[in-house]
Amino acid sequence: MDIISQLQEQVNSIAALAFNTFGTLQRDAPPVRLSPNYPEPPPNPTEDPNNFAEQPKLMSAAFVKAAKQFDALVAALPPSEGGEEAQLRRIDELQAENDAVGQELQKQLEAAEKELKQVQELFSQAADNCLNLKKPD
Repeated sequence: MDIISQLQEQVNSIAALAFNTFGTLQRDAPPVRLSPNYPEPPPNPTEDPNNFAEQPKLMSAAFVKAAKQFDALVAALPPSEGGEEAQLRRIDELQAENDAVGQELQKQLEAAEKELKQVQELFSQAADNCLNLKKPD
């Protein structure tokens, strides 16, 4: 697997870890009294305080590990050649090439549309001629 694919996989992994971490914390967090005007919230019967205290530590460790793996993958990327100016020149070259190819494709599209119109007209004429050759009963 190339380095870009590995980076994409790692980003997906980090996103999944974050999603699961936030969901688990939201699900398992003990109820909190919002104000003295509200009654004390009922305790969560399935709540295990030991498990709840360990979960954030385990999840944050997994999140940090995934972030470090991502940093290692970024560090493994090959260095850019020639710096930022060379990259900007290359982008300009590619944009000019893209514009030229786009213009050529537009010309080909116009030619194809013109040819299609001619074929449709010929087909229409052929259909009219076939109908006119048919003898009335």
